[in-house]
Amino acid sequence: MNSFRKSKRDTKITLSARQVGYIKNVQREEIRLDHTKLYFTTRMKRIMENAEKEARISKHKGLHPVHLLIACFNETEGALGEIVLKCSVNQDSLRALLNDINNLQYPQLNSEFFNLPVTEEVELVMDAAIRYMEGYNQVFLNEGHLLKAMIKTKVVERLLSSEDQETIINLGTVPRDMIAHLGKYTFPNKAELHHVRRAVKKDEYQLLRFVEDNFSEEWSRTIKGAFDQKEQPVYIAFDDDGNIIGFAAYDTYQNKKCYFGPMGVTKSNRVKGIGYALLHYCLRDMHQIGYEYAIIGGAGPIEFYEKACNAVVIPSIAN
Repeated sequence: MNSFRKSKRDTKITLSARQVGYIKNVQREEIRLDHTKLYFTTRMKRIMENAEKEARISKHKGLHPVHLLIACFNETEGALGEIVLKCSVNQDSLRALLNDINNLQYPQLNSEFFNLPVTEEVELVMDAAIRYMEGYNQVFLNEGHLLKAMIKTKVVERLLSSEDQETIINLGTVPRDMIAHLGKYTFPNKAELHHVRRAVKKDEYQLLRFVEDNFSEEWSRTIKGAFDQKEQPVYIAFDDDGNIIGFAAYDTYQNKKCYFGPMGVTKSNRVKGIGYALLHYCLRDMHQIGYEYAIIGGAGPIEFYEKACNAVVIPSIAN
């Protein structure tokens, strides 16, 4: 199936009136965000750098959303690797389509994120991506936020079939199950640098309140089930004053074995290695139980688990 539809009047692709109107309406309502504490995942930084390289070698002397999409299709790992295999477009076809676009915006804006002039569409996409990140209560901007922003703002809709857009949304913008091999697991020394211990029965009330107040009632109900077990498969992280700042559990969600999660760290205490420590205290237990693999359910920060424990995304069987 073709990845785009051509006009009967012109074989070149033009931005639709609906798309342009959408962009203008969003821009009028847009409030600039404070990006002073914004972090990027390694993959996201690589995508941004490759998008700039793509823009420099193209005939368009500035950055367009399509350059970001091409850079995403340059990735071969994680959810993006699966998207590349299952979409009907690729880097070469996107480059060819880019050269045929009429009415392409002239890049004239200086961006805090890029070293090249960018279009208003790129600014729109980046702000939308940041809003998605904040809506998920995350602190690292990743490729999932970027992909969702490009699809939802419609800045690349004429380059992608509806099927490809659906594939990108279903595989690249939602939490994914991952798997980590525990056969030769060793506990990393740097995981011991934080105040982490196993939960005990007397922690139940305080921990359940913490989880509900900072995350969700659903997670709180899940953790409550852990306290019905003889030994709680839950670890808690504390700050220097003894306040709970994070938790992680295993063999708890729906009483599933070999299953890690949920895990949460308060937003103000992230990027400090606390989640890394909590993860590995749980994985050490799971290895000692004898599990060969750990399933990480519904992982949002995919790259975190890839780096922390060499986990990989479990391929989807629905696409």
